[in-house]
Amino acid sequence: MPAYDYECDLCKFEFELRQGFDDEPVATCPRCSGKSRRVLRAVPVIFKGSGFYVTDNRRDTASAEEKQASGEG
Repeated sequence: MPAYDYECDLCKFEFELRQGFDDEPVATCPRCSGKSRRVLRAVPVIFKGSGFYVTDNRRDTASAEEKQASGEG
């Protein structure tokens, strides 16, 4: 189950709840019983493996076919 962040509009209390995807958002603050809203945050992205950097899978010299096609050779 994913964890969702909430913030109270009245007291600005931030809390986290684990809920299912189909569950309705919580509308009340557990501290002051005020109206709360779900806060959306950026998700971190972690690139693992090869192919994500300029130096990965890079050839130093172009093949003869590529040189000929580009008009260099």
